[in-house]
Amino acid sequence: MSYVVVDQLTFRFAGGQPAVIDKLSFTISRGEIIGVLGESGSGKSTLLRLIAGLEMPETGSIAINGSILVDDRTFIEPEKRGVGMVFQDYALFPNMTIADNIVFGLHKYKKSVRRIRLEQMLDLVQMSEYVKRYPHELSGGQQQRVALARALAPEPSVLLMDEPFSSLDAHLKATIRSELRQILQKANITCLLVSHDPADIKAICDRVIHIKDDAKENSIKMLS
Repeated sequence: MSYVVVDQLTFRFAGGQPAVIDKLSFTISRGEIIGVLGESGSGKSTLLRLIAGLEMPETGSIAINGSILVDDRTFIEPEKRGVGMVFQDYALFPNMTIADNIVFGLHKYKKSVRRIRLEQMLDLVQMSEYVKRYPHELSGGQQQRVALARALAPEPSVLLMDEPFSSLDAHLKATIRSELRQILQKANITCLLVSHDPADIKAICDRVIHIKDDAKENSIKMLS
């Protein structure tokens, strides 16, 4: 059984404009890491926003683990979807320590549970020794790991990553790609990762959705 099902998804920013995403359908198995590859403006980030509930599709449906998130009769609010997201700039709170950043989304949990999840996430991303530091005291790669730990702490059903390497220096990318794949596999998380760089997708993902942007249409296909 497919874990994530996107069926005939269509989105446009305004009526009469060309569809940014047009009748897109694909499925993802539990624990799979899927890449979304395409040029700027081709709809990659919009797809993540639709899954997260930050945008409303014109038509189509999205389901995770058998539960409908959105269709023509249903719309589950973003905070109730169980979807984690890592943004391009990581969006860490500069006035909070690494520990406080990671547990930020765990306010509904008991204090004892928050402490356990913090320790688990610090161990997962190998950042235990930085727990009392602030984001500005970390490298770009370390900030990315903290952002990843924060997104994984509430145990989301699906993790969405939007251009996770855009803030990193080129020489860091090879190391960080390898680290990220290992962390995602260890967490056994189902993940969609958006990038414009085929090397990112090849190094990390199991499969890729290729979004092609041209003057006539957006074509989206699965590549093995």
